[in-house]
Amino acid sequence: MTENNEPRKIDLAEAMRQKLQQKKQQQNSSKPGMPGSQQTKALKTQNNKKPNNQRRRTGGS
Repeated sequence: MTENNEPRKIDLAEAMRQKLQQKKQQQNSSKPGMPGSQQTKALKTQNNKKPNNQRRRTGGS
C-alpha cells in the first residue's frame, strides 16, 4: 500500500503552511512586469482627517 496515492488527513495549520508555501513559490516564479504578478506598489499618501473647525466658524462659546 502506497500512502502517496491516498489523500492523507492534515490539520488546518499544516494546510495553511502548504498554501502559503505554494503562494510564495508562485510569486517567485512569476516574471516581473506581467499583469498577474504581485509586485509591491508605491504607497499613495493617505488623506488625514481634517480638524473640525465648526466652533471657529460659528464663533462657539
